[in-house]
Amino acid sequence: MGPVVSALPAIGFAAASIVSAFRRPAPNPTILGIQGRLDAEAALKQAEQNAQEARELAERIRREADEERQNARARRAEAEQAFASAREQVQQMRMDLEEAQRSATRAREEAEAAAAMARADAAKLAEEAAEERERVRQMQEQARQAEEAAKEEVKRAKKAAEEERRKADVARAEAKKAAQAAEQEARQAVAAKEEMEKRWKEGIQPVVTPSATELEDAKRRIQYREGLFHFAVAGVSGGGKSSLINAFRGLRNRDPGAAETGVTETTRVFARYPDPNPQHSLVWYDIPGAGTLKIPDWQYFNAQGLYVFDCIIVIFDNRFTMTDVAVLSNCARFKIPAYIVRSKADQHIRNMMREAGYDSDDEDEDPDRRDRLYKEARRQFIAETRENVRSNLEDANLADQRVYIVSNDTLLSIVKGRSPRKAIDEIELLRDMVNQAFMRRGNGRGSSTLS
Repeated sequence: MGPVVSALPAIGFAAASIVSAFRRPAPNPTILGIQGRLDAEAALKQAEQNAQEARELAERIRREADEERQNARARRAEAEQAFASAREQVQQMRMDLEEAQRSATRAREEAEAAAAMARADAAKLAEEAAEERERVRQMQEQARQAEEAAKEEVKRAKKAAEEERRKADVARAEAKKAAQAAEQEARQAVAAKEEMEKRWKEGIQPVVTPSATELEDAKRRIQYREGLFHFAVAGVSGGGKSSLINAFRGLRNRDPGAAETGVTETTRVFARYPDPNPQHSLVWYDIPGAGTLKIPDWQYFNAQGLYVFDCIIVIFDNRFTMTDVAVLSNCARFKIPAYIVRSKADQHIRNMMREAGYDSDDEDEDPDRRDRLYKEARRQFIAETRENVRSNLEDANLADQRVYIVSNDTLLSIVKGRSPRKAIDEIELLRDMVNQAFMRRGNGRGSSTLS
């Protein structure tokens, strides 16, 4: 019993453990195994599915990358083709531009040649028209002279019949006039003495009437000839007297027989230039300036014998010299036509255009802009010159008179019978000089003056 009794507690513990074990059973390992295999298969399947999706995604990405590379190669090819096409177009445009420039140059040269021929034809026609006008004028003049000669013959016949009756009356009238003249001369002598004394006190230089000897000496000095008009040009050395005289004579500065230009004036001798046209009864003179002579300005006019000229042109630069004032004032006293002239107008206008920005060497210069600058410079130069002369005359206590603004080239064209394109006062100067010269010398008939 002993051993049996001692074994009872162990059996009771084992039974209790078994009972306790059945109360909390562990999971079924078979089921767990099956479930594990199922889970593993599901996981494997999911992993295979994920792997397949990853492979598909990688394949799609690879295809898209290939497409993108193909597209990039296509775009690059298109860009290279476009660049080559653009380069060909630029080259063609450059060639077309060069051809257009060559065509424009040929067209300009042809136009210039045509214009030159047209100008030459126009000049020839103008010269022929001038010659024809001169022939008509001469025929009219001859007819007029014949008519006047007939009228004069009738007048002389009438006068011859009346002459005897008038002789007695003339003798009595001359006696009476002589008495009156003597009385008048006495009064004038007293008045002249009083006026001279007054002017000397006021510092005004006297007006000296040349003697008969001085008059003959002056004529001899300039080789004065009856039947000719004697025109003089006065002004400072370098003022353009010689160029102006050449233009009046229809000559360019380098033509044979032209007055020499660009020479410093140092002599007191008159330069005498007959007009080369035999139909013009004119002689031109270059008067030396007072600065080259050892005489006062107020004595200059009489000392040089300027009172023998038919008219005197005073070249004006920017101001009047004392010699200019003496010439103008004495011309008024001797009633000699005097003309104030500003020459080289074209040069002055071009200089003002350059100051305004005009570049004559620029072939691309806009013609409209050039014409506008020319008109503005021309207007400004004329206005400034006229105001400058007016101010100078006022400062010199001289009466206001016109200034003639001329270009030597334009004046030359008019003298040669051409029609100028840009005349200012050239035509008026020639007309006024000729008209006053004819009127002053007793030939002031209507058909002998210029209109």
